[in-house]
Amino acid sequence: MNQNKLIVALILLIFFVISFLTNILGPIIPDIIDSFTLSIGLAGFLPFSFFVAYAVMSIPSGILVEKYKEKKMLVLAFTLAFLGAILFALIPGFAIALTSLFIIGIGMAILQVVINPLLRTAGGEEHFAFNSVLGQLAFGAASFLSPMLYSYLVTNMHTDDISVLFTFLNEMVPENLKWVSLYWVFAVIAFIMIIVVYIAKFPKVELKEDEKIDIGVAFKDLLSNRIVILYFLGIFCYVGTEQGIANWISKFLQSYHGVDPSTTGATVISYFWGLLTIGCLLGLLLLKFMDSRTVLIGFTAGAILALLTALFGPVSWALVAFPLTGFFASVMWSIIFSLALNSVPHHHGTFSGILCTGIAGGALVPLIVGGIAELIGLKLAMLFLLITLGYILSIGIWAKPLVSNATKNFKDIFR
Repeated sequence: MNQNKLIVALILLIFFVISFLTNILGPIIPDIIDSFTLSIGLAGFLPFSFFVAYAVMSIPSGILVEKYKEKKMLVLAFTLAFLGAILFALIPGFAIALTSLFIIGIGMAILQVVINPLLRTAGGEEHFAFNSVLGQLAFGAASFLSPMLYSYLVTNMHTDDISVLFTFLNEMVPENLKWVSLYWVFAVIAFIMIIVVYIAKFPKVELKEDEKIDIGVAFKDLLSNRIVILYFLGIFCYVGTEQGIANWISKFLQSYHGVDPSTTGATVISYFWGLLTIGCLLGLLLLKFMDSRTVLIGFTAGAILALLTALFGPVSWALVAFPLTGFFASVMWSIIFSLALNSVPHHHGTFSGILCTGIAGGALVPLIVGGIAELIGLKLAMLFLLITLGYILSIGIWAKPLVSNATKNFKDIFR
């Protein structure tokens, strides 16, 4: 295996680690609420602390990468992830959790900015689309596995298991805070990644014009464009919807159906991310034959129907419908992002930075849902997501890209 293939493999591993650390909040929120005696409203600040880091760091990261290059920024990102995880592991508490999640979030924001140009260079432009799909699969696999790790840890800690792992964790983690063991695992993973990145030899990355961020004229020009703001809101609504569902699934099932968050709740979230990954693959196929706006409208309508079924149906329906919302959400990010870039003729690098700042939707929407839940309950509060989904649905109606996705006729398959 040549050096560049090793770097591609490393980047896929980074995709995996980003997702592994990012999407664990949903399964553990019920435990955090119980451990620190939090209200649902206060619990909403947990995803807020993590995802607001993207709003703070997405554009600065692009500037810093150009100055300090990829390797130093990757080391910095994993160092921040390590510090955030070990801080929480050593001093578990609500205030520490907020600080820890913000530090980890900054690290993850840096990683998101670094890895795509690095993947393009290491894997070659001709393989970039394929490698990007592999990256999304790695991301989805980690999202699927991390809730299972949580369930495995909390059900085996402080039991008769005398393996090295649990002997260590039993000494470090109080019996009433079993879920904190995850952050010891995260700290170890981040530390290993620091070492791996430090010894790796990276190719020189020359940023293309559509990957560079200009906070001068281009930034001002884009912010004065109504279309840019509308698509920023689209990304904001998508990430807000994704996290607004994933972060509250387990608590909803516990509150309304008496489901154990450490077992069945974690499994449902795992299936949510698993179906989101499978949906990405199906979406790629559909986009070969259908206009992206049509796909977006159809999948968003499916997500709305699945969400309403999960909220108002019996437990047997909810256990299926919540994961299905992940399946229907699967195509939204890629379609909104591509429609956005295809609707503006220039400054794509800066525009991408603005769009990535919209990841802050993952901070605000779960917080809003938690705040509303304080007043009227979580079931009705989650109906707020119909607003974000409704906006995403509207994009499929009003979007007028300069370039539409190429499609084939189904008959072409048989020719």
